[in-house]
Amino acid sequence: MSTQLKRTEGQIEGIKQTLLSLGPMRPGSITRQYRLPRERKRPFYQISYTHRMRSRSEYVRPENLAALRKETANFRRFKTLVERWVSLALSASQLRVRQASENARNVR
Repeated sequence: MSTQLKRTEGQIEGIKQTLLSLGPMRPGSITRQYRLPRERKRPFYQISYTHRMRSRSEYVRPENLAALRKETANFRRFKTLVERWVSLALSASQLRVRQASENARNVR
């Protein structure tokens, strides 16, 4: 096994461990809205997200705001890690195929 393949698989293992430690998550973005937008008075928070191809918005109570911000940040981190994992998996697969073809050439 090549050192580049070992390094790539090590990075994948690191991503797996990070994913296990993420904690609660949910998709969406939190925005501040105003009941009186022209005067920018009476603010409230709302979370908007899409799940199963349906867009949804929900009111966020002030006491839940910090927890929801952490959950949405965890979800963004999750998406980034999964995207990186897929890229590394593709690279590892290409390395394995290249290595197998080189081994086959060396055997002949």
